[in-house]
Amino acid sequence: MGTAVDDAAAEFHAFFERHYAELARLAHLLTGEPDAADDLAADALLALWHRWDRVRAADRPVAYARGVVANLARTRVRAAVRERRRVALFWSQRTEPTENPDVAGVVDVQEALRRLPFRKRACVVLRHAFDLSEKDTALALGVSVGTVKSQTSKGVAELQRLLGTRTAPRAPQQVRAVIARSGGAAGGAR
Repeated sequence: MGTAVDDAAAEFHAFFERHYAELARLAHLLTGEPDAADDLAADALLALWHRWDRVRAADRPVAYARGVVANLARTRVRAAVRERRRVALFWSQRTEPTENPDVAGVVDVQEALRRLPFRKRACVVLRHAFDLSEKDTALALGVSVGTVKSQTSKGVAELQRLLGTRTAPRAPQQVRAVIARSGGAAGGAR
């Protein structure tokens, strides 16, 4: 017969095995950084382990885990924005003109997602790439269901605008398909 600590460790290990890949995909889609996704998922799971007694007693431990990933991703995105501002300030003081800038002809989905404000991006990704309900999305992000509805609608509309009419998703199924083709497939365990 195992001890309570052994039982908790085994339960956490099973949770880790079941949800790590999903949490890493979520981190990738929220940050747009595939290299950081594993680190964010691991950091989130470490934070969950430290609070495992409370997490495992929750009604929806996976929703709690998604919320931790979303918060870590938000922190990472904000830090990246601050860093870009510092770099832009430095380079704005230089007067070298750029000749023949390389402008992409087509904006891919991941770039379009990166251009969305964090809350819209999180709502679109959780609703359409991870196929979560509005309630589950609200739980993961710590917002109301109404906020999820509003931010998802606005996010999809902005994606349509950014992607142009040629590839603009017009239905949630098309949004899921476009996000899945961009490397953030929502397949696998949910």
